[in-house]
Amino acid sequence: MSDPAGGQSPVSTRVMNLATLLSQSARRDPDGIALVMGETRWTWAEFEARTNALAHALQTRFGLAKGARVMCQSQNCLEMMQAMFAVWRAGGVWVPANFRQTPEEVAYLTKASGARLMLCNAAFPDHAAAVPGTTMIAIGEAGFGPSLQAITEDHMGQRPEVAAVDRDDPCWFFFTSGTTGRPKASVLTHGQMAFVVTNHLADLMPGLTGADASLVVAPLSHGAGVHQLTQIARGVKTVLLPSERFDVAQVWELVREWRVSTMFTVPTILKMLVEHPSTADADTSSLRYVIYAGAPMYRVDQQKALNTLGKVLVQYFGLGEVTGNITVLPAHLHQTEDGPTTRIGTCGHPRTGIEIQVQDETGQELPPGQTGEICVIGPAVFAGYYQNPAANAKSFRNGWFRTGDLGHMDEAGFLYITGRESDMFISGGSNVYPREIEEKILTHPAISEVAVLGVPDPMWGEVGWAICVASAPVTEEDLMAFIGPKLSRYKLPKRFLFWDSLPKSAYGKITKKMIREELDARGLLEQAPA
Repeated sequence: MSDPAGGQSPVSTRVMNLATLLSQSARRDPDGIALVMGETRWTWAEFEARTNALAHALQTRFGLAKGARVMCQSQNCLEMMQAMFAVWRAGGVWVPANFRQTPEEVAYLTKASGARLMLCNAAFPDHAAAVPGTTMIAIGEAGFGPSLQAITEDHMGQRPEVAAVDRDDPCWFFFTSGTTGRPKASVLTHGQMAFVVTNHLADLMPGLTGADASLVVAPLSHGAGVHQLTQIARGVKTVLLPSERFDVAQVWELVREWRVSTMFTVPTILKMLVEHPSTADADTSSLRYVIYAGAPMYRVDQQKALNTLGKVLVQYFGLGEVTGNITVLPAHLHQTEDGPTTRIGTCGHPRTGIEIQVQDETGQELPPGQTGEICVIGPAVFAGYYQNPAANAKSFRNGWFRTGDLGHMDEAGFLYITGRESDMFISGGSNVYPREIEEKILTHPAISEVAVLGVPDPMWGEVGWAICVASAPVTEEDLMAFIGPKLSRYKLPKRFLFWDSLPKSAYGKITKKMIREELDARGLLEQAPA
C-alpha cells in the first residue's frame, strides 16, 4: 500500500470545532429565527451572542480547560442548546444526562465521566445535592449555584477563544442506556461528529434549508441532540415543546404554526402521534422527514403511520456508539402495501461511508440470509468507552465494532434486525428470536404492545412469555389460536400476560431488562418452574 505522506506523520489532524456550525448559520441569517420555545424566540444572532458569552464565562470565570467534562442535567430548553455549543466552543466535553434519571444515577454518570462542572436545571435540586464538590451552574434561579442566564448577561459582548481541536479530540460523552449493567460513556469526537452531521444531512434529510423547521419531541441529551446539531448546520429553526409534558394535540398545533418539516422520534412516540384522535384533523402537509430510530418499528405500526402521514417516514438503525449511523431506510423505500418487492422488516441499507458485516462468533462474515452479529466499520464509529479497556476489548474485534445486535442481510445488502443478542433465548436446543414472535402477535387487532422474553423451564430450558397490552377484550386462548398457525411450535409462547402498559426507558424504549424486573417485582418469575 502506498504512503502519500512518504512515511511521515500527517501534516495536520486539525478539524473544525463543532460550535463553528452555529457561527456559520448566524453569519448567513443573523435576523432569522433560530430557536423557539413557548413565547420565547431567539434569532441566530442572539443564539450566537449568548453562546459566545457563556463560552467566555466558562473559560475566564470557571477556568474550563480543553478536554474538561461538563455534566448537564436538564429537561429540554433553549439554554441547553446554548450550553452545548458554549461547552464545545470553550474546548470542553459535553456530558448530558437524561433528565428522567434519578439523582443517584446522575451522580454515577458525573463520577464516571470525571466531570467537575455541572449545569443543572433549577427543577432538579436533588440532583445537584447528589454531586457534592462539583461546581454548579443553575439553569434558572436556584439555591445551588449562579444562574446560567445571569452569567450570560454578565458576559454579553465578550468573545471566547475558540478552542482548536483535532479530529480525535472528544466533544461528547454519549452514555449508553445501560440495558445491561452500568451505563458506559461512549467517546464521540469532533471529527467523528462532523462526519455524522454530514451523513445525516446526506442520507436522512437531503435538501434542508433555512426555510425548514424542526420540532423536538425527544430528549436533547441523546439522539434528538444529534438531530438538532444537523439542523443548526443548515440554519433550520428548532422548535421545542413548551413543557416536558407530551401533548399530541399541541405537537400538531406547532407543526401547523411553524410549518414543521422534520422531526426525530422513536417508534413508541410515533405510534402515539399516529393513533391520537387529534391526528385526524391535523395539518401535516409541511412534513418532509419524520425520522424514527432507537428500536425497530413493527410492520403494522409502520403501515398505520404511512397511511396517516404519507411517505415521509425515514428509518435509521444505529447505537450511541455509532451515533445512529449504520443504516437508512429512506422515505421512497417505505412501502405501505405488502408485495413481492416489499422488503418487510428491513431497517435499510448501509449509510454512506459505512460498511456492515453479519459475522459469526469467530468474526467471519456470514453469507446473505444467515443470522449473526451485526458489526460495522466507518468514520461514524466512536473512539471507544472512556476509561473502560475491558468493554473496549469486548466491543471491538479485528477493527470491527460489535453492536451486540443480531440480524441478517439479503443479497442486495439490506439489513434485518432479529433482536439483541441478550434477548435471544434457547428453547429445546433451538434459538428463538422474540422479535419474530412479537411481529406476529401485533397483527392481532386487539394487541397494541407486546414484549416476548425467555424464562426458565425444566423441560425446554427456556420458554417464551408474551407480555401484552390489549386495546380490546382478548384471552390467552384467543391469542394462542391466532398465532398458532403462524409460528413453529417451539416458538409459541407458553404464557400470555396482560398488563395495562409496558415499562419504558427514559428514551421511550420498551426494554426487556425493565420488563423482567417488573415480572420479578410482581413475583411472577418465582412462579416460573426452575
